Amino acid sequence: ENEDSAQKTEPADQLVDSLESSTSQSGLQIGSLVSAGATEDLKEEAGALEDQEVAELEEKLPDQIQSLKEEAVVRIANYHVPQGAGDIVMIQSDHTGAVDILSAELETADLLGEQRKAQPPRLAPPTMWTTEKMKEFKAKMGKEKNGRMVVKRGEVVTVRVPTHPDGKCICWEFATDDYDIGFGVYFDWTTVTSTAITVQVSESSDEEDEEEEEEIEGLAPVGDVERGSKSYLRNRYGEIMPVYRRNSHREVQAGSHEYPGEGIYLLKFDNSYSLLRNKTLFFHVYYTS
Repeated sequence: ENEDSAQKTEPADQLVDSLESSTSQSGLQIGSLVSAGATEDLKEEAGALEDQEVAELEEKLPDQIQSLKEEAVVRIANYHVPQGAGDIVMIQSDHTGAVDILSAELETADLLGEQRKAQPPRLAPPTMWTTEKMKEFKAKMGKEKNGRMVVKRGEVVTVRVPTHPDGKCICWEFATDDYDIGFGVYFDWTTVTSTAITVQVSESSDEEDEEEEEEIEGLAPVGDVERGSKSYLRNRYGEIMPVYRRNSHREVQAGSHEYPGEGIYLLKFDNSYSLLRNKTLFFHVYYTS
């Protein structure tokens, strides 16, 4: 009887175990199905949120772009660009990136330096002509005390003629023996303290530049006298006529120029290009009213 009861119990226990195992398996399957469904629902909700955010951003973007445009227009309007002639200098900070605009109105300020000061007004060109009365002119100037001089090879002679209180115009005439010579006229805007005419002689055009920079702070003409000199003029100097080689050995070279104001005329006789020949110069300079 005991053996029969034991045999009857074992199948019952096996039946319970099988039921429990099948129940747990079906529970796992149901749980997996539930979790999969929840994941799909979450994905759908996330996708809907993303679509809603994108739509909201698309709606906001035009307004933001418009506001940025309006802000940029306001910033540009705050920069008052100077009108009229003159350079515009833009300075940008390396640290902040801010941009400042400086105009030509600040030319006289120390911020832009001495080189930005206003240049003197342009000078009118001279009136030039020639005459063929070489012998008469040379004979007349040969009798004058300061009407004849020798410009040596490699030399530049500068005749400084101040404006006269009784005059309104300067006139000049010159001629040379046998060979041509370079000639140009400049004007020094300076106060006249004496009406005496002075002559300055330089051994070369380079030495003339150095002497004028040290003594009178003058202009520095450089270049080929056959094509005309290029003059680096200082603030108080003006060019009336650049230095060119003139056929003064064939015709008397003459000219005149109306006073632009108070100052000193610089008549330059340039023989710096000649390495062998001295030039005998006959010249006459005077003023008229």
